[in-house]
Amino acid sequence: MNPTLLVELLTEELPPKSLKQLGSDFALKVLDGLASHRFIESVVDFNFYATPRRIAVCVPAVRERSPDVHREVQGPSTGAPTQAITGFAKKNGIAPESLEKKQTPKGEVFVARVTAIGTTLDAVLAEIVTAALKKLAIAKLMRWGDGDAQFVRPVHGLVMLHGDRVVPGTVLGVASRNITRGHRFMSKGDIVVGHADDYERVLKGDGRVVPSFDERKASIEEALFSQATRLGASLGEYRDTLDEVTALVEHPSVYAGEFDPEFLEVPQECLILTMRQNQKYFPLFDANERLLSKFLIVSNLQVADPRHIVAGNQRVVRPRLEDARFFYHQDRRARLEARVPQLATMVYHNKLGTQLERVERIQLLSGDIARRIGADAAHAERAGWLAKADLLTGMVGEFPELQGIMGRYYALHDGEPPEVADAIGAHYRPRFAGDALPRGPVSCAVALADKLDTLAGLFGIGQQPTGDKDPFGLRRAALGVIRILIEQSIAIPVDQLVSAAFKGFERKLADARTDLILFIYERARGYLLELGYSANEVEAVLCLHPVNIDLLRRMLQAVREFSALPEAESLAAANKRIANILRQAQSKGESYANADPSALVERAELSLHDALRRALESAKPYFDSGDFAGYLKTFAPLKQPVDAFFDTVMVMVEDKQLRENRLALLADMRQAINRVADISKLAA
Repeated sequence: MNPTLLVELLTEELPPKSLKQLGSDFALKVLDGLASHRFIESVVDFNFYATPRRIAVCVPAVRERSPDVHREVQGPSTGAPTQAITGFAKKNGIAPESLEKKQTPKGEVFVARVTAIGTTLDAVLAEIVTAALKKLAIAKLMRWGDGDAQFVRPVHGLVMLHGDRVVPGTVLGVASRNITRGHRFMSKGDIVVGHADDYERVLKGDGRVVPSFDERKASIEEALFSQATRLGASLGEYRDTLDEVTALVEHPSVYAGEFDPEFLEVPQECLILTMRQNQKYFPLFDANERLLSKFLIVSNLQVADPRHIVAGNQRVVRPRLEDARFFYHQDRRARLEARVPQLATMVYHNKLGTQLERVERIQLLSGDIARRIGADAAHAERAGWLAKADLLTGMVGEFPELQGIMGRYYALHDGEPPEVADAIGAHYRPRFAGDALPRGPVSCAVALADKLDTLAGLFGIGQQPTGDKDPFGLRRAALGVIRILIEQSIAIPVDQLVSAAFKGFERKLADARTDLILFIYERARGYLLELGYSANEVEAVLCLHPVNIDLLRRMLQAVREFSALPEAESLAAANKRIANILRQAQSKGESYANADPSALVERAELSLHDALRRALESAKPYFDSGDFAGYLKTFAPLKQPVDAFFDTVMVMVEDKQLRENRLALLADMRQAINRVADISKLAA
């Protein structure tokens, strides 16, 4: 059996936030190179490794020499010009007289039988590794020493081992060896890897390094839970910190530390952020999710007595917590409302004015929305006026992630009503996919105003997202509007919201209301698809551009229930046929109003007219009460008269009055049955 191939690049400390992706991408690109040179099959098992100072991959069953490949290449027809035939032969590296003839469905052609000669691993492995490194997504490259080599960090070692044999080659100016490095402090020194299959074992044993990113992560997570359980605590939202910490250590151990409980007077969000972001600690919480004065440390050292490690980390965290407490006390010396005029010095956008101008727009729009939904407009306007004031505080200056959150604490300290404070704290929500929504009508009004002002302003100056680029987060803002309207059941037509948002701008903006509404519908499409509705179901509802976004899920559920009826498929197909007939009639200049039953003559068309009238009478109460499923189901009995109509009635007859009445009958039916959704879209 062919031996395992090991490729390892030893570096200085790699960027922790991208380490796992860097290691995985490197492995996959090395595999691609090996497969393209036929050293491995296209799909093989492999192991990738990523530690702070290395990325590596082990690939089993790698050939030492790639096999020759024989193939047949079809060329020009035998009647082609001599120049074309000669060129084909030259391109494939053979003499024209060596070409063969072959009969094909398109006639007789020349074929060239060519052989791609295999190559050795020694000849191309360094080239494969170099190409893999160049393809990695690295924002900024570094250059070191006197050479021209560039990588995300300086490279100090290269291992390319095929079984027990070193594959010669140089990558980024470093020659291949079978020597790797272990832990900075706990390793026995340089480590000789005798065989590629021994790599992980010798690194763990002699090097005191756990090379697998996933294995290190799992061991850290297990130790964190073990320590938290021992202390009667929980970890809260720890996963983002866990990934980063995994990328910072090679041989993890978890220890418990604590800080002075007096710091708990500071809002816990501040303490949590400084511990997680600055120190990479794991704060601990009680059963009510209140912060404890304890935290967990992931150390890169395993020692019998960790007291000096714990004490050192406790000394380090105290100044950070002191800073948070200082900012908190300093910020509260000035009321939020006193800071608002200073927003005039902060530019929001050079074409949209200052943050103060923005706050004035948000204040008015918040009140407008609040009045539409029956919320306290005064509270909404007050919250809109104060919403951005915390941007001028020391705490938010140090931790921008706390904007809104700190505004809530400072508003409560200033004696603002709880509804106002809560709206300030929640007006950025939802900040990301799956984030909590603002609660309460006042909070929803201010959150909608904030997002709609952003969307209207930036659409009005032509800053719509293009392709994958969305520097202002407009897709996120639109999705936030959609989620608030739907999940909080806020019944304001989207066109009214958009018009109100544009109305607040005194500056001259392009009239991009239609573009913005279509943009919101497009984001709604993605949101609804993620909820599990089919593309046809979503299109059936959204193609009608319903202005009441809050009803979309109910409409889709109605469509789904209608689709389950035995009559649904036939009615959807008939609806599609009706749409095509009406479209063609309009293109010919046909005109028609409501159907006149006295002008209809065929039994089938009279039966359809009567069945439609009865269905409409039954359906209206369902629609008026918002029972869209009941509304659609009322039209199920139309299947038989519709089928009979199309079986026996010719629509486009010569008699103008009869033709127009039949078109009107079909138009009446299409309008009635499609008030909730265009069911013709279900006829895939």
